[in-house]
Amino acid sequence: MPDDPTPRLVLASSSPRRAEILTSLGIPFRVDPGDVDETALPGEGPEATARRLAEAKAAAVAPRHPGAWILAADTLVVLGEDVLGKPRDDAEAAHMLSRLSGRDHRVVTGTCLRPAGGPGTTEADWSLVRFAPLSEDEIAWYVATGEPRDKAGAYAVQGLGARFVERIEGSFTNVMGLPARAVYRLLRESGSPALAPLAPSCS
Repeated sequence: MPDDPTPRLVLASSSPRRAEILTSLGIPFRVDPGDVDETALPGEGPEATARRLAEAKAAAVAPRHPGAWILAADTLVVLGEDVLGKPRDDAEAAHMLSRLSGRDHRVVTGTCLRPAGGPGTTEADWSLVRFAPLSEDEIAWYVATGEPRDKAGAYAVQGLGARFVERIEGSFTNVMGLPARAVYRLLRESGSPALAPLAPSCS
């Protein structure tokens, strides 16, 4: 794609799921992942972590795109007081799934939209997910598919893992990794004439 003289949107993520969500919204964008240390800080809650990491990813990418707007996100799966990240191996994936079996858990996504030259806006969105009880055979089958390996909480709600989800309260796309409504709202409220065509008013 040739350089656009007007500000453009850059997705600071390599996640195909986030790219899929933006594409489904009809929003043009470029991809430039923002790689940062995703370790939570001592005493930091899940929402604060998700917000901070989204901002850090956006800040890491911003210097490479003068004049652009950067969209970044970070998604965490929270079970009780524990944050379930991406499993290190198949054994950990199976353990995570056994913990999620038959229980409610929460998913929080921090979303940051900022211009390359300054701070932007960050928000956090929560969803509640109910997992059906899983048998050992179901867990073993799902782990063997390989899908859980790079997913927070060891499942993909839009993939094969959807068969285990009984109920979602809140945004489905938030559970996927990028809350569509929040993105639309952030684009509209950015005040940028260049972003306005990406989220036109429906009124």
